[in-house]
Amino acid sequence: MLVRVVLTLLGVIFVVLALNDVFQSVIVPRAVGRSFRVSHILWRFGWRLWPRLSFRIYGGNEPAREDFLALFAPVTLVVQLIVWSILVLVGFGMIFWASSHDIGPHPRTFWEAVYFAGTSYFTIGFGDYVGRSGWTRLCSLAAGAAGFGVVGTTTAFLFAIFGAFQSREQFVLTVGARAGTPPSGVALLVIAQEARIVDSLPVLMRSAQSWCALVMETHLAYPVLAYFRSSHDYQSWVGTLGTLLDAATLLLTTVQGDAGEARILYDIGRHASRDLSSYFRMPSDENESGLTREEFDNACEHLKTAGYALHDRAAAWERFVTLRRAYATHLDALAHYFSIPPLQWIGDRSSISPH
Repeated sequence: MLVRVVLTLLGVIFVVLALNDVFQSVIVPRAVGRSFRVSHILWRFGWRLWPRLSFRIYGGNEPAREDFLALFAPVTLVVQLIVWSILVLVGFGMIFWASSHDIGPHPRTFWEAVYFAGTSYFTIGFGDYVGRSGWTRLCSLAAGAAGFGVVGTTTAFLFAIFGAFQSREQFVLTVGARAGTPPSGVALLVIAQEARIVDSLPVLMRSAQSWCALVMETHLAYPVLAYFRSSHDYQSWVGTLGTLLDAATLLLTTVQGDAGEARILYDIGRHASRDLSSYFRMPSDENESGLTREEFDNACEHLKTAGYALHDRAAAWERFVTLRRAYATHLDALAHYFSIPPLQWIGDRSSISPH
């Protein structure tokens, strides 16, 4: 009797653990309760191994390594669904094994009880095993409902994930076309001047505000999105966020003119960089700007050559450093964590290496 009670309790724990993880990962529109969630452990542990494995297999072959890193998110999504299903099946298998005397014919092994759980979970209903008591019939119906819920909600979740990914990448490509390859905040402003579309910068800043809000909302609600890599070389959501923030900071501190939209973009982008680095538990030091005075002076020369009127350089440098400290180290930490190839002013600009 005691063994049956223990098996039933363990089975309930397995089922609740899986369904709670599905509920918090798929339905709850924010990241909560990470410590005891199987999916969170799966993603964090898996990403610790995947970049190391990519370097071990491909070494310095960066294109092949990027292709391999891009597989992580899709593969882990499939594995996550499998893990959820296994937990539910094993859980109900324990429950049915503990109540095997109420199932006809009686399961002779634990795996036959898991098989009965599987036919209920996937709503196959072969009928070779049938619950003969109210409890086993209720559990059989619950297993079917769990299967429908896990598969159905996960399918909807995948559509939401890929929809958010496409929205994110459309803007990444747009900024890449405006900011060069690899993109940078300086290049974004210089290209705008050379193409005589400086007047469109406020429109871009407004679109960037919406994009930053979208990234912050979707990547905190569904953190798996952060692991999806961009489809094109030298482009990433982290690099795009850094490009936009650097451009906005230059407009606020260095370039003469109206910078109202840049101010709003800076506030939203800084908020996004802080919240995302905090969620992924990235250490950061806001006393560092991640930029040397020589790099700043070179940027000013490019802007001046392009035709921009600039503020006093010494005063602009002080303001620029002050504003950049609020986001630079957060973006640097995110770029390093996600093994994103270094971009101008984003990260330490050295070659990426395994964690």
